[in-house]
This record gives sequence, C-alpha cells and structure tokens, in this order.
Amino acid sequence: SSPPLSAGQAKLVVSPGSCTGERRLSAMARYPDMIEYSEKYSDDKYEYRHVILTKEMAQELWRVSHGRRLLQDSEWRGLGVQGGPGWAHYAIHQPEPHILLFRRPLDINDPRLCSRPTST
Repeated sequence: SSPPLSAGQAKLVVSPGSCTGERRLSAMARYPDMIEYSEKYSDDKYEYRHVILTKEMAQELWRVSHGRRLLQDSEWRGLGVQGGPGWAHYAIHQPEPHILLFRRPLDINDPRLCSRPTST
C-alpha cells in the first residue's frame, strides 16, 4: 500500500492493460477556502500568475463557460478574481479548470505607455 497523498498532490496512475505503457496523471482537485493567487513569474514577453478558485467559484465558472473557453475580463472579475490593468485569461489547463492562467505584457507597467502625447 502506498502512503496517503497530501493536499494538492497528484497520483500517477498506470492504466492496466496498456500496451504502450502510457501513463495518465489523475489529480484530486484541491479547492481553497479563499481565492489563492500565485507569485508572479515571467519570460521575456509576459508576466504570468495563476489563480486557484474556491469550489463555489469553480461551479460558477462551469455555469459560465463549461471550462471550454477563455473568460472575458468582466467574467473573471465577476467571479471575484482581482487583477490590475492588462491581465488576461490566456489558457485553460483541462485537468484543473478551476485554476485560471493569466498573463500580461511585461511593458504594461512602462510609464511611457501611460503618458499622453504632448501637443506642440
């Protein structure tokens, strides 16, 4: 018998009778009591973060999109998710649709983007 899994851990399941030895990852969803925001991380173009919804919010997400499409700004804000200017829901991770993936261009905080052109 294997040791019990802690919250948020994934269990690797090998399908019996699989000729290819293909493995499937089966994860038990972990729902927080309050919305959880990851630390921000980035590459050379975007800043990213992920947001883990509560079970109730995940159910509302399912009613809105059935986990099949990206949410518009007003939709994710309507769920209670907070984010500054430029954040966009950019991908769906099907095994965990209650985890929203966000990104925004790195230059969104560039003060030159917020300045108005001066007239001469």
